[in-house]
Amino acid sequence: MQVYLPEGMYVQVKARGLPVSELLQRAVEAEMRRQDLLAQTDRYLADLVAEVGSPSPAQRARARVVARRVARRSVRKVG
Repeated sequence: MQVYLPEGMYVQVKARGLPVSELLQRAVEAEMRRQDLLAQTDRYLADLVAEVGSPSPAQRARARVVARRVARRSVRKVG
């Protein structure tokens, strides 16, 4: 398999002596893992909806509020 890097990226990779093959392998593994987790999430949500039904508009709105609050809290702790 051949991989194309834009000229600017190629120059930077060479200048830094980065292990391109290893980096590419890690990036591909991470992307496959991400896609697997998304697929598992979709299956879980489909099963949950089948079991308890779709959330109401009020429940969705409440979930958005909670998700925003959690996201803000996570950013503050990291930063």
